Amino acid sequence: MRDTLKRTTALIVLVVLFAAGVVYLLFSLAVHGSDWASNRINQHLYSNGTTTNSGAIYDRNGALLVSSEDGERVYNSSRKVRVSTLHTVGDTSGFISTGTQSLYRKLLSGYNVLEGVYGIINRPAETSSVTLNIDSEACCVAYDAFGDYNGTIVVYNYKNGELVCSISKPSYDVNDVPSNLLTSKYYDGVFLDKAVSGVYTPGSVIKIITAISALQNIPGIESQTFDCDGEYEIGSGAVICNSVHYEETFEEAFNKSCNFAFADITLQLGASKLLETANSLGFNKQLYAGEVALKKSTFSPSDSDKLELGWAGIGQSTTLLNPSHLLSIVGAIANGGTGYAPNRIHSYSTFYGQYSPAANQLITLDGGVAAKMRALMRSNVVNKYGDDNFPNLEFCAKTGTAQLDDADSHSWLAGFSSRSDLPLAVVCIVENGGWGSGPATEVTNEVMQYFLDVYTNS
Repeated sequence: MRDTLKRTTALIVLVVLFAAGVVYLLFSLAVHGSDWASNRINQHLYSNGTTTNSGAIYDRNGALLVSSEDGERVYNSSRKVRVSTLHTVGDTSGFISTGTQSLYRKLLSGYNVLEGVYGIINRPAETSSVTLNIDSEACCVAYDAFGDYNGTIVVYNYKNGELVCSISKPSYDVNDVPSNLLTSKYYDGVFLDKAVSGVYTPGSVIKIITAISALQNIPGIESQTFDCDGEYEIGSGAVICNSVHYEETFEEAFNKSCNFAFADITLQLGASKLLETANSLGFNKQLYAGEVALKKSTFSPSDSDKLELGWAGIGQSTTLLNPSHLLSIVGAIANGGTGYAPNRIHSYSTFYGQYSPAANQLITLDGGVAAKMRALMRSNVVNKYGDDNFPNLEFCAKTGTAQLDDADSHSWLAGFSSRSDLPLAVVCIVENGGWGSGPATEVTNEVMQYFLDVYTNS
């Protein structure tokens, strides 16, 4: 009797342990199955770490950017499309870590608990796909507009965050990989999507932040005047201006990008107030655009060195700025204070259905301050840059020149169309392009004219 009881107890324990093991296995399969399936050692989806079987990726207009056929990854037939969309689409080896093929490889694996990866291998077009918000033709226009320059441009709809154009240079053709890709200086940083993973000295586009802080913290700033004599002396040094502007208002100083006036404003604010504004606008923190981690923008104005503080307020100190982060700040100005993160994903389809991610708010700005900044940036175009450089766009902008020690300056432009039928904001950096009113302006206008035609047929 006792032996029977012992055997029964042992059997029950074994059954319970077996059942627990099955439950744990099923739980692990449900939770981690897609991770296991999308691991690069899975020879059903990868060959030597290179993607072979995976879901399709389309642009906003339905153009096929990449898909799988007969166990191979097949890209768009146009070389120009392949090159201009490389950093957004990504490569098959995962070197471009922020590419859609890398970030969404679990989704694109087509894995589901019923079929595993059977569907993606046998009917990839039906199993899993991603549709991007980018317009691949716009990316081609942008890439060509850069000519021989490197850099990045990002354009998005500031009403909903849809990222309609994003390119990063240098780039290359995945169907014809250069033999010197890893050795030539020309391709330095080629696996980096500068729109999301790059940071730059901001130059005068940082005056957007300084102006916002002034509107928030200095009573009567809009009625102040400044008497620019070409350099603002601080202790034994000076912040040098790009010209002698004589007497000017706050608006005129913003129009002329006067270093004298903005060094003065920066010292009126002090490091703590300026830093408070910068932090409220997303500096010094990790920001995300959907699944994409943006390279952190950093701003640390000196509280002890007044000269260094003056330079920080005009964008020539240790500050570093991420293009997509600035795009969200400009989007907040354009959109009454609500700045969305750039969203590259329009929708994705899986075994379980089709989904569209919601817009993600990244920046919040007081509506009154946003309205004043819109007016200031519109004034820049009307009174300084010229509407003829942005025909029919009703454009608002701030340019910048990021001066470098041993190379030509980077050319910046941050702006947006105030037309209700063209709610697009843009940030453009042309590396070693010189003054912000030069190449960055030309590239921006060319891309925005494309969208003017697409959005309004005008």
